[in-house]
Formats: sequence, C-alpha cells, structure tokens
Amino acid sequence: MNNLSYNDFAQQLVATNIISDPWLNGAERFRLSPVVLDSVMFDRLYAAATAIGLMHDELATIVWNQPELLDNYFHLTPFQRGMWLASGGRWHGIARIDCFILEDGSINFCEMNSDTPSGEAETVILNQVLHHFHPTLFNPNAEFETHFVRMIAACAASLHPTAASLPPTIGILYPTDLPEDLSMIALYQQWFQKRGYQVVLGSPYNLHRSANGNITLFDIPIQVMIRHYKTDWWGERLPIWLDEAPFNDPDPLSQQLLPLLEADAEGYVAVVNPFGSVLTQNKLSMAFFWDQIERFSAATQQAIRTYLPETRRLDDMPLGMPQRDHWVLKSDYGCEGDEVVIGPHVSDAIWAASLRESVPERWVAQRYFQPQLIDQAVPNFGVYLLAGQPAGIFTRLSKQATDYSAVAAPTFVRL
Repeated sequence: MNNLSYNDFAQQLVATNIISDPWLNGAERFRLSPVVLDSVMFDRLYAAATAIGLMHDELATIVWNQPELLDNYFHLTPFQRGMWLASGGRWHGIARIDCFILEDGSINFCEMNSDTPSGEAETVILNQVLHHFHPTLFNPNAEFETHFVRMIAACAASLHPTAASLPPTIGILYPTDLPEDLSMIALYQQWFQKRGYQVVLGSPYNLHRSANGNITLFDIPIQVMIRHYKTDWWGERLPIWLDEAPFNDPDPLSQQLLPLLEADAEGYVAVVNPFGSVLTQNKLSMAFFWDQIERFSAATQQAIRTYLPETRRLDDMPLGMPQRDHWVLKSDYGCEGDEVVIGPHVSDAIWAASLRESVPERWVAQRYFQPQLIDQAVPNFGVYLLAGQPAGIFTRLSKQATDYSAVAAPTFVRL
C-alpha cells in the first residue's frame, strides 16, 4: 500500500474531522489492507440483506394485524407497546444486517440492528481514505451519503403541511453522555449542513412540543428527527438477570416520548428510525420466524431457512436445553456483542450459571455456526439497508464475538 504507515493513515483519518480515535486502549482500530469480495459474493450478500429486510417487513405486517402477539409472544412492556402502536407499523429507515460467510460458502445472519445502527462513519470514511490505493476495485460505500440524504428528504416531504412549510431542519437525537457514536453524529451533521439544512443536536431531555403541534429541540422546530436513542431506553428498563440490581433509571421517558409519538403519528415530525423498530429490534423476532414460519410467504420461508440459524425463545426450550456446544444465548435488546453468551466459547460453569440466572422470557437461543475466517479472524459483514435497498458494507474482524474491540477493515469489490 505504497508503504503507508498506520501513523500516516491516522493523521489522514483525524484530518477528516469525523473520526478522532484511530486507536482504542492503545490498539489500532483499523486494518489498512482491505477485505476484497468477488462480485458474486458481493451480489449474494446484497441479495441476502434485501431478503432479510423483507422478512422483517412481513413480520411487522403480521404483528400489526394481530396485536395480541405483542403481549403473548414478545412480552413488550406497556410503553414498548405504545411505541409500536403509535408507529402504525412503520419500522424502517436504516438498518444494518450482520452477515457471516460459512465454510461451505453459505450466508447466515446473526441479527439485524434496525433500531439505532452504528458504524456509518467508519463504513464511509475508511473506504474514502484508502480507496485511492486500490483504484481498480469498486467501492461499495461510495453512494452511502447520497442514499441516506435522499431517504431523509423523502421523509420530510411526507409531513403535515404546517411542518413541511418550515425551513428544512434536522434534529439528531442521541445519548449525549456516551461517546461511542459521536463520529456518526458528526458525519450526519456534515452531510446535511453542506446541503443547507439547519442541524440541531440534543438528547430526549431537550425535546418539547409547541402549541402549534411542532416538535422542538432546544426550542428550534424540527422537521425530521434522526433518532439514535434506543427504543428500550425510552421505555421501561427491566433486568435480564434474576439477581440483577434494578436500573438507576428504570422509568420510561414519558414526558419526552408521548408528545413525540403524538407529533409523529399526526405528521408534524418524521422520526427515523420509526419507533416501530421496537419490534424488529427485539431478538424474539428471530424466534418468531422459526416458531411461526407457516405464517410467512413462500419466499420468506425460504429466506428464513437459508439465512437465519434456528432460533428459539429460551422459555420454550425443554429443561436441560440448550446444550452449550451448539447454542448461543442472546438477550432481547442486547447489541454490538453485549448480552451474548456463546456456548462453545465459555465454560460449563458459566453456561449453567447463565441459564440459571437469566430471565427466560427476555432471551433467545440461536444455533451456533462457525464462520469462515480471514487471517485467523472472524469477519462480520454488516450490510446496510437504506429504505429497503443495500447501500454499503461495514466489515469488522474479531477473535470471537463482534464487539467494540473488533478491527474495522475497508471493504472493496473485485468486479
């Protein structure tokens, strides 16, 4: 790579004014050599992501028509049910589907983050900085910005006439006390400001609804709200372990949530992602695909069997199951490798304790699969969907489960 050193790369990265942390705890966060997909595998990953998005859209339709499932299958809390019902079944704007290629070339996905997907800054900027070293390869992330901005503009165009007549103002709502996704927030802000949008940043505590129906952030009327604040943080916060201490902030953000849900339902603000992702983000959805597979179309049934490892609700499994060597435990709203117990990677004692101490209705068990390795690391191909269409790939390499210690690599395609 023309002898590019990591220090030189880090300087280029920081110069973007988007990503300021090329190292994490003293370790390099990025790999300079790219992961190169051939065009056939690239097309297959995009086809898989599209099918998985359609799977979840079909799920949303089924649950919308049978709201009793919210209680008797998904165990949603009252405020989580309220988010779903207020959404009108709308759940999608942007999602990231984490896919793995198996030794036989088949594709599995372990989850879809349809609530507050992250990694967009790394996805776009890493490829931008390094693509000129690989000019003969295709950059699949080059149009991510265009597709995202177009999707947000379409949401703004659908608003109530009173809201639509306002100057185009974008609110980005995120947990301002957490630093993990600040690069993504900065990237979104840059994209919209250079197009003439006013952008306001804030947390749920800065939200209000004015007398004319508009939602304001720091008293500025907002046309579109990019929501990067997880649905399970808006509602009641419940423990996932029997011996877990209660949260310090277990109560729902009712004063902020209810006016926002009302304004969204009435068309005064467009929330992206919609609060309906409280259902599709819930990992019990993956168990529902298997438990209720006959409810789905023939195409979706095929996609379930092809891409989704067998997944079951933990409280539906027989005593003594699941067996450690064959299963992975996942909590209903855990993400980014958090609240995951991988059976083959833990001891018998930890596995037994996890089963014993878990709140069963909050967990699923998913069949373990062994991905194909790249340089002795597990590659996780996070394929983004924007308005249902594939728009880029975020590749992370990890020793075991994908978490914040994973190394991000540029992803190119050999056409």
